[in-house]
Amino acid sequence: MAALRPPPPGAPAEEVHRVAAAAPDWKSLAEVARCCRACPELAATRQHVVVGDVPASGRPRVALVGEAPGATEDETGRPFVGKSGALLDQLLAEAGLERAETAVLNVVKCRPPGNRTPKAAEVARCSGWLRRQLELLDPPAILALGLSAAKWFLGPKTVLARAREHAPHSWNGRGLYVTYHPSAAIRFGPNGAPRAALAADLRQIAQLVGKEERP
Repeated sequence: MAALRPPPPGAPAEEVHRVAAAAPDWKSLAEVARCCRACPELAATRQHVVVGDVPASGRPRVALVGEAPGATEDETGRPFVGKSGALLDQLLAEAGLERAETAVLNVVKCRPPGNRTPKAAEVARCSGWLRRQLELLDPPAILALGLSAAKWFLGPKTVLARAREHAPHSWNGRGLYVTYHPSAAIRFGPNGAPRAALAADLRQIAQLVGKEERP
């Protein structure tokens, strides 16, 4: 099979989706995604395309999906490795989930300049990568971290608190849960409602996937 050609600068969302859908496995998808230049502004300012972290072998117990990389993620090429990532790792461990057993992804794979919110066109172009990632990984459950990720799955009128309350949702045959982003948990402090909700939701997910593994 010939190597996939990455989307060129300014490529429409449909072209990115076509390239992503043609990737036969995670390695091929990651290689072509790292060369994507469909969003000219993001490609000009990024250091790395942050494709995502996945288990070394086997199906992830859950896929965690955030908005976009921050400064530390852009520097390292890995998702959730700054302050938000440290808190996420801590709460995962407390819930009984090892990060190495999960897939950690973002809706947008490049850091927006100044950590601004990704533009609608950027989200649209990048959507093909995330859709194909979730198809290849086939996680039994997905946890959307924060409002931007929740809107990607459930639509632009999504209200985070309401979506969280009515979880699980069904997304392409998978259970979808919605919770607060770790950055919100940090912003409101250790005794704030977002951290308590995030911790509770991670415990719920851990119990869910633990039950699914039992004979």
